[in-house]
Amino acid sequence: MSSTRSFWVSVMDAVARPVLSSLARDSLKQDLPVRGKLPPEDRMQYTYLEALGRVLTGIAPWLESDAPLSREEDALRTEYREMARRAIHFAVTPGTRDRMNFSSGQQPIVDAAFLSHAILRSPRQLWSLLPDEDKKALTDRMKETRTRKPYVCNWLLFSAMIEVFLRMAGCEWDRMRVDLALRMHFDWYKGDGFYGDGPEFHMDMYNSFVIHPMLTDILDSVWSEDAEWEKMRAVQRKRASRFAAVLERLIMPDGSYPVFGRSSTYRFGCFHMLSQAALEGLLPGDIPPESVRCALSAVIERTMAFDNFDENGFLYIGICGRQEDMGEEYISTGSLYLCAAVFLPLGLDPSHPFWSAPDAAWTQKRIWQGDPGVRADHAL
Repeated sequence: MSSTRSFWVSVMDAVARPVLSSLARDSLKQDLPVRGKLPPEDRMQYTYLEALGRVLTGIAPWLESDAPLSREEDALRTEYREMARRAIHFAVTPGTRDRMNFSSGQQPIVDAAFLSHAILRSPRQLWSLLPDEDKKALTDRMKETRTRKPYVCNWLLFSAMIEVFLRMAGCEWDRMRVDLALRMHFDWYKGDGFYGDGPEFHMDMYNSFVIHPMLTDILDSVWSEDAEWEKMRAVQRKRASRFAAVLERLIMPDGSYPVFGRSSTYRFGCFHMLSQAALEGLLPGDIPPESVRCALSAVIERTMAFDNFDENGFLYIGICGRQEDMGEEYISTGSLYLCAAVFLPLGLDPSHPFWSAPDAAWTQKRIWQGDPGVRADHAL
């Protein structure tokens, strides 16, 4: 295992282990501190499913990959596969202490969608290998979310993602919920890789947190069902590639990046689409994967230089350590685990150029060290 990959694995383990190990013991509700601006009894309805869905969304490709790994990493991956399946069991099974809320309030649509996204990214480890009773309990819980009405914004993708999971699971699925989400987002497209979050454009990172990753994977899953969806898929892949290029240009030479918009306490989860583009081969041709590895490594290193964990290993609200005022009212401890989305490239074989090619500077580093070979940027 290269020193860089070893570093990524160690940070992933630090982020994910407290959540999954507690849940695999049926004790997450006992162990996870519920922090945030709203009273704990409010966010306790949602924070546990938030943590589970978001952690698994980020590590699912690593769980699914059969790439040959070092003995140490392979043993860790085996452990995590078992922990993840046990975590799902306790989250969805009636009567367990950690049985989670899929049907009360609006928020469960969001986090059931992240869990659905994780299973789409790891259908063998997080679905096929589940016992039949866990499969039934999981699909039953997902169907409970249909009683919730999504807001007319990126939330339409959450309902669509749940339906795409149910399709994968062999259940009846609602094509109209999927089609509505796709059509509305294509209507909200603003240009140069950016979608509106609803009819208006919002200057935040939701194009990366949710919109591009879910649009891409929904269309990758269902494109063969409809000729129009097939056309949408080709367009979306070009837009996602351009948006990944924009994200890459936000990473400064020292690994810092501009912080703006809501939900910034998802930390390096704001690079979700850049990590997904590296995983799925969607990087533009002028951005080599090894430069993205170096850029994201710098971001992770810069962020983790601060004390981001409490004494039990759970994340504080903030970006650089404990910065609770940066969290909106809907932010609680479980919300923060969307940071795990940065780890998607761990699903690539260690021999892939993302991991194996020599270090390379990323765009802002090249510019600010005077590299004469940097080309001008152009809109899509």
